[in-house]
Amino acid sequence: MAQTTFSGPVKSDNGFLAPSYTLAQVAALTATAGLVIYVSDATGSGVTGSLCFGNGTDFIDVTTGIAVV
Repeated sequence: MAQTTFSGPVKSDNGFLAPSYTLAQVAALTATAGLVIYVSDATGSGVTGSLCFGNGTDFIDVTTGIAVV
């Protein structure tokens, strides 16, 4: 995956698209610190699908604060 570094705020009038994975696929990924992904079958806080971020060890569900795998 390509990485880009920005020196200031990032603004979009069209939103941002996070790469989408299933829980099975997330297990094979490296949880790079700061990497943001969407996990389509994560089921935290009564919702299906969650935005998650890598903390260097795990992908953390932003709705629960718990590792998804």
